[in-house]
Amino acid sequence: MKIVFENPDKVNGLMTLTVEESDYAAQVDKQLKEYRKKANIPGFRPGMAPMGLIKKQVGTQAKMDVINKVVGEEMYKYVQDNKIQMLGQPIPSENQVPQDLEKDTTFTFVFDIAVAPEFEVKLSGHDKVDYYNIVVDDALIDRQVDMFASRSGSYVKAETCEGNDILLGDLRELDAEGNTLEGGITLSEARIMPSYIANAEQKNIFDGCKLGDILTINPRAMYTDAEMAALLKVEKDQLAAHEGNFSYQITEISRYQKAEVNQALFDSVYGEGVCADEAAFRAKIAEGVKVQLQSDTDFKFLQDVRAHIEKKIGTLTFPDAILKRIMLASNEDKGAEFVEKNYEASIKQLTWHLIKEQLVAAHQIKIEDEDIKATAVEAARVQFAQYGMNNVPTEYLENYAQEMMKNRESIDGLVDRAIDVKLTTALKSVVKLNEKEITLDEFNKLMEA
Repeated sequence: MKIVFENPDKVNGLMTLTVEESDYAAQVDKQLKEYRKKANIPGFRPGMAPMGLIKKQVGTQAKMDVINKVVGEEMYKYVQDNKIQMLGQPIPSENQVPQDLEKDTTFTFVFDIAVAPEFEVKLSGHDKVDYYNIVVDDALIDRQVDMFASRSGSYVKAETCEGNDILLGDLRELDAEGNTLEGGITLSEARIMPSYIANAEQKNIFDGCKLGDILTINPRAMYTDAEMAALLKVEKDQLAAHEGNFSYQITEISRYQKAEVNQALFDSVYGEGVCADEAAFRAKIAEGVKVQLQSDTDFKFLQDVRAHIEKKIGTLTFPDAILKRIMLASNEDKGAEFVEKNYEASIKQLTWHLIKEQLVAAHQIKIEDEDIKATAVEAARVQFAQYGMNNVPTEYLENYAQEMMKNRESIDGLVDRAIDVKLTTALKSVVKLNEKEITLDEFNKLMEA
C-alpha cells in the first residue's frame, strides 16, 4: 500500500492511500472461505456451494469490509509511526473520487486530517502565578458551627407565628356571605407556610397570628395552580370551582429550632468523644475547612496556570474547516448552526487539552488504580461532608467509592481529577507562587468573575 501525507501549513493534513489488489486479496479469499463453510444455500450441502456463487452473493461486501479494515489499520499505523498529532478522526476528503468496488482492483482513498498546531509549553520559576490562601477565621468557623446546628435541629411547638414557621389548621370553604359552604371543601391539618406566600396582601393576613386564630384567606390569590391544588387536595381542572374565600383555624404552629452547641452536637458531627468541648469542636471544624478549601484554592490555581500559559503561547492556528466538518459529523442531528455557535468554546477547550497533555508528559504524571481509588474516596468524603456527615467510617467511604468506580463515566471523571491533583502538586513546585491571603467571600467573588 502506498501512503502519501501532505501537510504544507502544519495543521491541514491530506492523506492519500493507494490500495493494490495484493493488499487485500488474501484476506478477502479467507473471509469468503469462512463464509462458505457456514453458508446455507438451497441445493448444496453446508460448505459445498461453488465459490463462484459465494463470490456473486457476498464477494463485493467482503471486499469492501476488508478494504475498509486494511485502510483503517494502515492509516492509524502511519499516524502512529510518524508521530502525527491527529485531532479527532480522519474524514473523507471532499475531493474523493468515487470508487467502483465491484469492478476495480486498485483504489485511491483521500482523507483530510486535522493536525494539532505545534507549540511548546515551558514553565519555570520565572513564571509567577497567584495562589490564594483562604483565611479560616472565626467568622468562617461561626458559619460552619451555625450550619451544623441548623442541620441537627428539630421542630418545636410554638404559640405565635413568625419567620419560617409551619402552620397546621382546619380549612373550610366559604360562601359569598362568609359562611361555611354546604358541600364545600373541608380539610383538617391543612399545611401552610406563610413565608412562602408570594401575594403580599394574603401574606400579611398571617402577621402576628396565634394558635387558635381563625383567618379568612383566598388560596387562589395565595398560590399557583399546582400549589393551590396541593393545598385543597383537588385536581387542577377542579380549581375553577373553588376560587372564593376559605376560613383557616390554626391548630398547630411548628418552628424549626437549631440544635444547641453542646456535647450532643459535637458527637453527632464528629463521633462520640472526638471533641471534648467547644474549643476542640471549633478546632476540628477549622481543620476540615482548611482541607476542603485547599482543594478549592488548588482548583483556582490550575485555572490561573491555564490562563497564564494561554497568554504566553498566544493564539494558535487550527484547521478550522476540517475541525468543523468533524464536529458536524459528530452532531448531524444538531446541524451547522450548532457547530458555529459552539466551535469557539470547543477550540478553547481543545487548546487546554493540548497544553495539559504537554504538562502531563513533561512531569511524567501517571495514574494508577490506587490514585483513582484515592480520588473516589476523597470525592465521597467531600460529598458526605456537604450534607454535614463528617464522621463517615473509612470502610463506608471505600464501599461508596467502589460503586462510583463501576460507572464508566465516573471513572473518566475520576481519572481527570486524579491527573489534576498530581499536575497541580507538580506545578506548585515549578512556578513562583504569588501567595495572597483572602477571605472566603472574596474568594467566591473571584470564582464568580
